[in-house]
Amino acid sequence: MRILHTSDWHLGRALHRVSMLGAQAEFIGHLVATVRARAVDAVVVSGDVYDRAVPPLAAVELYDDALHRLADLGVPTVLISGNHDSARRLGVGARLIDRAGIHLRTDPAGCGQPVVLADTHGDVAFYGLPYLEPALVKDEFGVERGGHEAVIGAAMDRVRADLAARADGTRSVVLAHAFVTGGAPSDSERDITVGGVASVPSGVFDGVDYVALGHLHGSQVISERVRYSGSPLAYSFSEADHRKSMWLIELGPAGELTGAERIDCPVPRPLARIRGRLDVLLDDPDLTRHEQAWIEATLTDAVRPDEPMARLAERFPHTLSLAFDPDRAPEDPDVSYAQRLKGRDDQQIAEDFVTHVRGAGPDARERDVLRDAFDAVRADDVLREVAR
Repeated sequence: MRILHTSDWHLGRALHRVSMLGAQAEFIGHLVATVRARAVDAVVVSGDVYDRAVPPLAAVELYDDALHRLADLGVPTVLISGNHDSARRLGVGARLIDRAGIHLRTDPAGCGQPVVLADTHGDVAFYGLPYLEPALVKDEFGVERGGHEAVIGAAMDRVRADLAARADGTRSVVLAHAFVTGGAPSDSERDITVGGVASVPSGVFDGVDYVALGHLHGSQVISERVRYSGSPLAYSFSEADHRKSMWLIELGPAGELTGAERIDCPVPRPLARIRGRLDVLLDDPDLTRHEQAWIEATLTDAVRPDEPMARLAERFPHTLSLAFDPDRAPEDPDVSYAQRLKGRDDQQIAEDFVTHVRGAGPDARERDVLRDAFDAVRADDVLREVAR
């Protein structure tokens, strides 16, 4: 069976206020053309179909167009909701849409109820694990302290129990939206650390033939059978060096992977990060290759130059982001507070503040109190997003 694995469309998202809708529509066209040209048997979309819980109308229309075009091809499609999606909104009409071969899996209670497709070698069971927010689903899965590993582990127990009850030789594919240990994040994935450690070990998915992951935006191989497709487009400058693609997976008659090919996605415009003094950036011949790219520029001038954005735009008309990071000696008192905090998470910053004020860092109990406080704030943000 040939399975096309994609995820993280983020329909409706912009790149530094530049609409990506046209590029997203081009990707959908490329997806449909690939399904047709490569004789794909099933498409899987592993979450974050939309960029936010209440997407703009144009994004909804593009999603509707994508579903109609895939249904017209007669190729089954399985989709799950991600942490950016509203599971309830995305899942509206799921049972009705099933009849058209479009299978939406957004309800955590349905993790153990697969979409079963067949080829000449028998059945393949597709299990959809939508994004499982620990604070919201721990009761459903009966876990006392609902961290990410606990709730995904409980969901996979349901998958394995259902698979064990099926005929011998039934092959299996799991769609999941999660941060799996060993994956490399970028700047454009929303934080999912609420409920404790965000990452889960890949071993939690043991017992199935292929795991189609979503959430991280870089295409990557966690193991032969556990892979991220990555997003089809770059949504932050941290993805400037990404190769955007989909996985074309061939599942053999005994569940073995007989093929795993990366299918490149269209690139609307390359991204580039440039850094240096303004006069150097404007004259450096090595930067000619970036003149038509989307640009993130960081100026290192000791004194902020006049009209830097306008001057940059003369050479780099698609400059989207401008930052200042003056070259100064480390002991310079003017080194910014932001620089001192760079690379530190909320927990570390809070612990440093306690140390600064009191003269001694927090003990283990106090660190737990701080961690619980941050988790409570993040959980409250998630609940408000879900309620929108």
